[in-house]
Amino acid sequence: MYSALRPHAFLLLVIVTAASGGACRSTPSAPPASADAWAVVDGREIKRDDVEKAYRRTAQAQPAPSEDEAMAAKLTLLNEYIVQELLLARAPALKIDLTDAELDKAYADARKDIPEEAFQQELARRNITAADMREGLRRDMLVQKVLEQEVASKVNVTEQEITDFFNANRAQFNRPEEAYRIAQIAVTPVPDPEIANRTGDDAKTPQEAAQKAQMLMERLKQGAQFGDLAADFSEDPQSAPRGGDLGFVPVSALKQAPPALRDAVLKSKPGTVTTVSNSGAHTLVLVIAQEPAGQRDLGTPQVREAITETLRGRKEQLLRAAYLSAIRNDATVVNLLAARLVESQGKMPSLSPAAPGKP
Repeated sequence: MYSALRPHAFLLLVIVTAASGGACRSTPSAPPASADAWAVVDGREIKRDDVEKAYRRTAQAQPAPSEDEAMAAKLTLLNEYIVQELLLARAPALKIDLTDAELDKAYADARKDIPEEAFQQELARRNITAADMREGLRRDMLVQKVLEQEVASKVNVTEQEITDFFNANRAQFNRPEEAYRIAQIAVTPVPDPEIANRTGDDAKTPQEAAQKAQMLMERLKQGAQFGDLAADFSEDPQSAPRGGDLGFVPVSALKQAPPALRDAVLKSKPGTVTTVSNSGAHTLVLVIAQEPAGQRDLGTPQVREAITETLRGRKEQLLRAAYLSAIRNDATVVNLLAARLVESQGKMPSLSPAAPGKP
């Protein structure tokens, strides 16, 4: 579905989307750790440099964030890195591995549209190396393999469930006019009183909103699922719990929408994501499907496929949330950075990025 999202800009690596609340079991006191450790996960340290590199891979060039905004973003990345570390630790027991050939192909595919000179310039600007990029990609691909084996492969949709869904929602398959099934990820530039996404993430300023929208597009370009990102990060309380799915919207309603939003749907092919920005707010719009007017039944392949996709998506989101909660409950995690920030009332001795390979 996301084949149209191949990046035409700089290769950006994705940290696995996961709950950023850090609700892991922690010990009463911090375990022994080196001075540059920002977290300890089951005795394994996550270094400051690990998070700094992840931040520099995803941070927007302009406008430069304040120190507080930068640290908030790094805290979010650290929480995601913690979950990633928990998933990676499961790979050996599951006999999950990534070959050099797989990594080489994924790395080459991701940057094949980027001129070498532009790529090297961007590496220098972000103060990272090609090896850093490959390592980030390796971790991400392994995490995806773990989630596929432990979550996606265990989701099953039965014929009875498909039939029951159709009978309960028959009216949805009667199209009096042409309609588009769309999904959205909403990002607002102000604090929202009601946040229903899984991470509690909320952009509070125009700058934070712009950075968040760019981060989400970059993750989509690297293969993250739109529904997962919407459930984790969308600031629309109605659609976020449904993975951003707005269902089928008739053309007559779309034509009454603001021109930019209307065109993002009517001029795009299914599988395309477009960012619509207005007054500091950003909406990532995914066109899932387009259907002409008419009555559908279960004999229509598109109907069966749509129902199966919907039910599978619901089950996968539920199982994924349960799986991540379970592995967090079984882990011993200490977020040293968060503890230091609380103790210092949000002040850190230094927030500047470390040079590659240095703490």
